[in-house]
Amino acid sequence: MGIATTAGGPPSIEARRFPVNDGALCVKGWTSADLLRSPARLTTPLVRGRTGLRPASWDAALDLIAAELTRLRAEHGPDGVAVFGGGGLTNEVCYLLGKYARVALGTSQIDYNGRFCMSSAAAAANRAYGMDRGLPFPVADLRAADTIVLAGANPAETMPPFMRHLAPCADSGGLIVIDPRATPTAERAALHLRPAPGTDLALALGILHCVVEDGHLDQDYLAERTTGFADAWRAAAAWWPERVERVTGVAVADQRAVAGRLAGARNAYILTGRGAEQHAKGTDTVSAWINLALALGLPGRAGSGHGCLTGQGNGQGGREHGQKADQLPGYRSIRDPAAREHVARVWGVDPGTLPGPGRSAYELLDALGTADGPRALLVFGSNVAVSAPRSTRVRDRLAALDLLVVADIVRSETAALADVVLPVTQWAEEGGTMTNLEGRVLLRRRAVAPPPGVRSDLAVLHGLATRLGQPAERFPTDPETVFAELREAARGGVADYHGVTYDRLRAGEQLHWPVPNTDHPGTPRPFLDRFAHPDGRARFVPVTHRPPAEPTDADYPLTATTGRVLAHYQSGAQTRNIDALVAAEPEMFVEVHPDTARRHGLDEGDPAVVVSRRGRVRATVRHTPTARVDTVFLPFHFPGDHRANLVTNPALDPVSRMPEFKVCAVRLEAAPADGPPDEGRAA
Repeated sequence: MGIATTAGGPPSIEARRFPVNDGALCVKGWTSADLLRSPARLTTPLVRGRTGLRPASWDAALDLIAAELTRLRAEHGPDGVAVFGGGGLTNEVCYLLGKYARVALGTSQIDYNGRFCMSSAAAAANRAYGMDRGLPFPVADLRAADTIVLAGANPAETMPPFMRHLAPCADSGGLIVIDPRATPTAERAALHLRPAPGTDLALALGILHCVVEDGHLDQDYLAERTTGFADAWRAAAAWWPERVERVTGVAVADQRAVAGRLAGARNAYILTGRGAEQHAKGTDTVSAWINLALALGLPGRAGSGHGCLTGQGNGQGGREHGQKADQLPGYRSIRDPAAREHVARVWGVDPGTLPGPGRSAYELLDALGTADGPRALLVFGSNVAVSAPRSTRVRDRLAALDLLVVADIVRSETAALADVVLPVTQWAEEGGTMTNLEGRVLLRRRAVAPPPGVRSDLAVLHGLATRLGQPAERFPTDPETVFAELREAARGGVADYHGVTYDRLRAGEQLHWPVPNTDHPGTPRPFLDRFAHPDGRARFVPVTHRPPAEPTDADYPLTATTGRVLAHYQSGAQTRNIDALVAAEPEMFVEVHPDTARRHGLDEGDPAVVVSRRGRVRATVRHTPTARVDTVFLPFHFPGDHRANLVTNPALDPVSRMPEFKVCAVRLEAAPADGPPDEGRAA
């Protein structure tokens, strides 16, 4: 995580001392070097002609893109073109991508795939603390915890090295896991609560009710460090534990046990993951868990706290420096006149030329090719044809574009639809910084040269910007030069990187933002003295439970939920090109309780179709005796008619604009011999 030596070799001594993972890697990490020399690598630009995608020179590809962007901007205005980024890009690329969109293109239409990952947790943290940093404490602090509540996360499969930090608590009987599935992480827990999918918010309210009823409120902390408890309690009071048991299926005794263990612990943490967040009410769900943590006096207390687990390699840094629809570098709001003036001064442009906020990720994808939507899309580091909800609709929107450009390392499903594909560097072939889940800025050093014909994302942005008439020096290609400018743009922002330099990172300094100047040691625990709101207090937010956007009914009686498996990552575009990982998990499956499968006439290994109101996904039946009888699970790593997102619901959270990936109503059928009709569409 963040320290590269020889690609594919054993960890160096420096890496083994790295506190986040102790030099440990999961199977995806150990095999990641296989992709460096994979035959699936793209090494030359591709341009679509009459016979499909054909090789082209870099100049020809970039000239074509620039000409089409110029034409479409002239015909449809600046918002006629759009940009889509990714949470795996370096800080430097994220920064320059946002600058390119707003300065070179003049468009407000930019967002990124992190909207599908961390947006609800970020929105809730900003509401409560005035700052969004996934873990506002070093991850190693978890080793001293007596009790950890893990709500909606399965790190044993999604980030196995993280389990080292949970192990002491788990070994002493202090780990509590909240997850509808019996995951490998849940197997380590002393107490596993299994709420019905989509009822996490109600469960958090019920546990808060127990905290109040049983006398566990930290009254001194509430008075000295928070505001708004009375309003939050007024909303939560209606969710007494017995009512919560009827909604969630979690026994009152278990709700009280969680409250008592958290209250009785010397050091306690509440951590949330995608299971709590990827809902049309995800922001309120995370706020409910934060309210519980605040009621117990955990955030900002040494040895305790609340945090959320970041899902992508640069999931934290990727949401700080301007590739979000409403954001400027340093986690500044694009609506703030002072922020606009500051960043415009760094960029050397008039603040009035900067566009305002644009569409969120799904709304952007849904608008592509429509009457008032973008006519061109540039995609960096994302595979939206597989990863976005209601993916048949998204694929149709991509097909309606006049120009689709994809910069990637392999021919992903999105790249296969593109008019121009640009081969770019991957992790070991480029330098740059990443910011991990604890807010620590890491320098990733280049370990190997890229294949001939491959360029960096920074070089691509430089080539496109200069062809649109931008000064060459405005879009540097050297990561350290870009970072020096990022430092100035972030200066004084919430995510202040001004004191971070490559030299300090090369020297091994552990710098957690904010770092306001070069003499500052960094801020590993930002809330010990005060929270980031102007008055220094954390905010309780009144929230109440509401059902999923799409309830089950007679036609769609089961609930489908989605997630990751150990061998694959995100859309699978990379991991499906690594033989060892494909051998470990070769095909799409649906996890079903044996009784549920038998009621549908399905045996272990049978081909099945999971059907929702939006589409149909083919999967092999996997009998799972620990599964809930009312729920099926689909991994989202597979392409074509095996895409889990053919069935998912694009209902959006009103605050974060997060789609409801985790809950949708489905039915289960035996697969027809001739496959599903019409590219996954529902019959």
